[in-house]
Amino acid sequence: MTAFLLGIDLGGSKTEGVVLRRDGSEVMRHRVDTVKGSYADTLTTISGLVQHLEHQSQCKFDRVGVGIPGSVSPISGLVRNANSTWINGQALAGDLERVLKRKVRLENDANCLALSECRDGAARGAASAFAVILGTGVGGGLVINGRIVSGAHGLGGEWGHIPLAHEATPAPDCFCGRRGCMEQYLSGPAILREYQAQGGDKVARVERVSDRAQAGESRANAVLNQHLQRLGRGLGTIVNLIDPEVIVLGGGVSNLPGLLDQLPSAIAPHVFAQADDNVEIKLRKAVWGDSSGVRGAARLWED
Repeated sequence: MTAFLLGIDLGGSKTEGVVLRRDGSEVMRHRVDTVKGSYADTLTTISGLVQHLEHQSQCKFDRVGVGIPGSVSPISGLVRNANSTWINGQALAGDLERVLKRKVRLENDANCLALSECRDGAARGAASAFAVILGTGVGGGLVINGRIVSGAHGLGGEWGHIPLAHEATPAPDCFCGRRGCMEQYLSGPAILREYQAQGGDKVARVERVSDRAQAGESRANAVLNQHLQRLGRGLGTIVNLIDPEVIVLGGGVSNLPGLLDQLPSAIAPHVFAQADDNVEIKLRKAVWGDSSGVRGAARLWED
């Protein structure tokens, strides 16, 4: 068992790598831009990042954990359901092992987030935790008794592609081929799309909508309140189905001012419980922020 762990997080815009000691302390990390649309460039990017981390840390690794925005079919071994669509249908684990000449474990990025936060983050000591990524996409990961729950078919935690119920407007198409998925209502691009649909100008970042809401713009406030209510309804489904001890929020959208404080009251009406049950929805921000996923990827080899 080596004294260090190496993890890679393949994100939509950035690919990050980290070297951790076994106690969770960080030796170093490094980020590079994700080259979109090219599977060959994805392999090259990850290979270059691993080489850089080894060189700078002066450590050698015989295994690497990699978090991806999708999952691996336990039958075919191919990546599926990734919103980074160019890796779908690819034998990413095998190809990385060939390129890197070492063992590779792949896991969904939200599962990596959940694992990281259960080890030494916002859900440390919790018997069960559900982690939510709210960013360019929407994902979920479940850890119970310290272990990732991937399910019988590797689909555990795929919360972002459950349809959001009770929407009067026509359901938007999703990259996965379905319509009305949570991702199409709760992600950063969904907020920007809704802002434009309500008559706002085209903005590039959710933070701009948030800034306008804080400045008193009624349109921006209405869009963010609608997002809050939709998120509350979606997470109410998770509470009813899993009843996790802790729900951890990660991803850029989770940084919206006031979101964490307002969410419990948005979730409560959708929880199947009586008023006098005193159900406490424990919501916490990811302690490790947008690096929690890569830390969880490194921890895939802890056992």
